[in-house]
Amino acid sequence: MNTRQQQLDAFNRLLEIMDDLREKCPWDKKQTLQTLRHLTIEETYELGDAILDNDLQEVKKELGDILLHIVFYAKIGSETDDFDIADVANEICEKLIHRHPHIYGDVQVENEEQVKQNWEKLKLKEGKKSVLEGVPKSLPALVKASRIQDKAKGVGFDWEEPHQVWDKVQEELQEFQDEVREGNQEKIEAEFGDVLFSMINYARFLNINPEDALERTNKKFIKRFQYLESKAGELGKPLADMTLAEMDVFWNEAKKL
Repeated sequence: MNTRQQQLDAFNRLLEIMDDLREKCPWDKKQTLQTLRHLTIEETYELGDAILDNDLQEVKKELGDILLHIVFYAKIGSETDDFDIADVANEICEKLIHRHPHIYGDVQVENEEQVKQNWEKLKLKEGKKSVLEGVPKSLPALVKASRIQDKAKGVGFDWEEPHQVWDKVQEELQEFQDEVREGNQEKIEAEFGDVLFSMINYARFLNINPEDALERTNKKFIKRFQYLESKAGELGKPLADMTLAEMDVFWNEAKKL
């Protein structure tokens, strides 16, 4: 591993390269906070993919891409005298110190749960009107539901036992089925949302990250479906011309692999 000085030198090198690019590269000179935003989101998802695949070399690469974006935003901020990379680093340092009084103060905690509860209480003292203010509005719905539930739990609004949550899942499933029989599309959709929300809640009680679980299933389905496509290609037969029974043969093969 690199020494702390080597780490600082590497970061300083990145800052100097960013200065050069902003001054000399036509593309880099044109970028703004707004034009970089969607690229940052894309890079974050790519990091998430690498983490799920447990590809540490790819994780390193994607972390570099995100670090570049952080430095880029800070460089743009410095050009308007609003903030620079030191301001960014110092602000997060101050936040971490303030929100970890059990490390930098005299608060005593016994476990991780107490740390999270203190964190939410401190944020409310900082002026937030709701613990849910910290959940970004633009998060994908599944991730947002999970974070909402985490935040509510942080102030004690939660079920006590997993079986209570499972009972709620069963209740929501029954209500969903009732609306399916009634045929009111708007109510069906509303109840389906309740089913998903309750399942995400149950996953939390089982220490399952629902986003990770679903993405792993997506990857599994893609791999199996692409195996099916390749086998159909070997037969010279389009998937659309195959029967479900024929497809099932290759699907089951893919599952065994």
